[in-house]
Amino acid sequence: MQIDINWWKQKKKEADLAMSGILLYVLPLPVLGALIVALAKGDLSAVLGNGIAAILFYLGAASMRRGLALEDDYENRSLALPPKIPFKLLGTIAVTAAVAVTAYYGVGHSIGISLSFAVGAFFGCFLTYGLDPNSKKGLNTEYAYHTHEEVISALRGATSLVDQIEASNVEIQNQEMHERLERIVAHARKILKLIEEDPRDLRRARKFLNTYLEGTQRITEGYVKMAQQTRNELLAENFRNVLVTIEQVFEEQHNKLLENEALDLDVKIEVLQTQLKKEGVM
Repeated sequence: MQIDINWWKQKKKEADLAMSGILLYVLPLPVLGALIVALAKGDLSAVLGNGIAAILFYLGAASMRRGLALEDDYENRSLALPPKIPFKLLGTIAVTAAVAVTAYYGVGHSIGISLSFAVGAFFGCFLTYGLDPNSKKGLNTEYAYHTHEEVISALRGATSLVDQIEASNVEIQNQEMHERLERIVAHARKILKLIEEDPRDLRRARKFLNTYLEGTQRITEGYVKMAQQTRNELLAENFRNVLVTIEQVFEEQHNKLLENEALDLDVKIEVLQTQLKKEGVM
C-alpha cells in the first residue's frame, strides 16, 4: 500500500509541475485575437503592438515554466546551487512588459494606466510564482572543505553514469541480467542520495563514483554492443559473474552508508578490477 501511495504522490507532483505556469499561455489568447483583427483591418500600429505583446507573453510563459522546473529540482535536492539564470524573474519581467504593451497599444489606455496594469501584473506573478532560489543549499560547515561546486559536479557526473547504465539495460534481453542491473541502478541512486545528504568524505565516495559506476557503465555498454554483433555464451556468463559482484558490493556499501559508516572500497575495488580483467570484460 505504501508503494501505491508513493507512486500516486509522485504522479501528482509530476502533474502539478506540468500544469505550473500553464495559465501564462492562456493569457495572450485575446491578444492573438486582437492581432488577427488588426491584420484584417491593416492597422500597422495595432499589429506591431499586439504582436510584440504576444511574443512577450509567450517568452514570459516559457521562462516561468523553465524557472519552476529548476526550482522543483532545487527543492528536491539536499545539496544544490541556485539557478545561474533567474528564469522566474525574467518571466515576470516579460509578462509585465507584455501587459503594459497590451494596455497601451491593444486597448488604448494612457501611459499611466498602462503602467499601473503592469505593476499589478508584476506583483501578481510574484505572489503566484515567487522568485528564483538564490542561495546555496545543504553543505554543512562540518565538511565545508568541499565546495558546493565540487560535490555537485561529482554527483552530476555519477548520475549521468547511472542514467547511461539504465539506458543500456533497456537493450539487454536476458531477464536475470536485466533485473540485476535494475537493482544495481536502484542501489546506486540510493547511494548517491545518501552521499548528497552527507558528502563529508567525498574522496572515498569518488572511488565508488568513479571506479564502480564508470566500470559498470563501461562493461554494460560494451556487453550490449557485443551481444548485438554475436551470440557468445562465455561473454554472457562472464558479464553475469561481474554483475553478481557489483550488485553485492552496491548493496553492501548502501547498507554501510545507512549505518553511517564510511565507504569501504579499497580492497573491493582491487578485487573488482582483477575480476574484470579475468572475465575479459575490461
